[in-house]
Amino acid sequence: MFPPSRAQAGDAPIRATDNDAAVARLSAVHKQYFNDPFIRYFVPRAHLLPPRPPLINIGTYVRSAGIDALVDQWLSLAGNAGQQCQIVSLGSGSDTRFWRIAAGPLKENLQTYVEIDFPEITTKKAMAIRKNKELMSGLGDPAKVTLAQGGTALHSPRYHLLAADLRLEPSETLEPMLYSSKDAEHPAILDPSLPTLLVFECVLVYMSASSSSRLLEWFVGRAERSQSGVLGCIVYEMFGLDDAFGRVMINNLKERNISLLGAEPYPTVESLPNRFLGTGFSAAHGLTLKEIRKDYIEREELERISKLEFLDEMEELDLVLVHYAISWGLFLTKQDLSTNWGHWGLIRQRD
Repeated sequence: MFPPSRAQAGDAPIRATDNDAAVARLSAVHKQYFNDPFIRYFVPRAHLLPPRPPLINIGTYVRSAGIDALVDQWLSLAGNAGQQCQIVSLGSGSDTRFWRIAAGPLKENLQTYVEIDFPEITTKKAMAIRKNKELMSGLGDPAKVTLAQGGTALHSPRYHLLAADLRLEPSETLEPMLYSSKDAEHPAILDPSLPTLLVFECVLVYMSASSSSRLLEWFVGRAERSQSGVLGCIVYEMFGLDDAFGRVMINNLKERNISLLGAEPYPTVESLPNRFLGTGFSAAHGLTLKEIRKDYIEREELERISKLEFLDEMEELDLVLVHYAISWGLFLTKQDLSTNWGHWGLIRQRD
């Protein structure tokens, strides 16, 4: 889902992609690919929606498995370092990750979770949260849960939902929102001394390369100000769209008035780390969903999901998965930090 913006009519089709992703996730949950008891609260008429095709369910599963593994490992590494960490989900849409972490074994390793998206998206999400007892209980003391910015923002001790336009100059939009303290009772949302993880799921591909580079460079610059700055970033998106499959995807999205402004600089999976290395990160890696499914998911788990639905389109599945990738970058202010953080990344399960 793309990040928030001013009320521009051209952004409406991109905002609609959030519902596509949420429905796909709901379908995969119903088919028991993975567990997410919270996604139904963000999908209107969830009980009436038909399941998505097996190909979509499997792709959603592999995407989720890869990103979950990177996030969980980040939380674990923070615990190993005797720290809590921060996660900033940009273009978060209907994502449920905060609630899943809050209900899981690594919850004590998280200090702050921030979500940023279109004001139209954050307003709906804030309303859904306020109306649901289970979502509200994940935020802690209800007396400390408040709406702000005309209902487009929501704050609690650990979770913050914010509206901003990531295409604008981050020093003018994100700086006061994330790093400025109003007073002693209202400290800044983010602590620059804590390990911070950025998550972009189908976000940067909708932005110009210059806007996304400026955004990443700004976060690196913020981390550089801390003597023990640790910054990670996960990006999930489509790439390599200069073949027949890619051209069909681009044309289909054009019919919905959606352009993939950020896809062109990344024609191959080998080019994906350049996004990070060109904006100040220390190290970067990238894998296609096809590679993740083949080599980075445990064999027992692959056998389990293979029994959930019949799929006779393996070639088509591989064609889809090879055009989506998860890439990640790491920035460390000091070399000795690599002892704990240097091996962060997906772990190969088979040679």
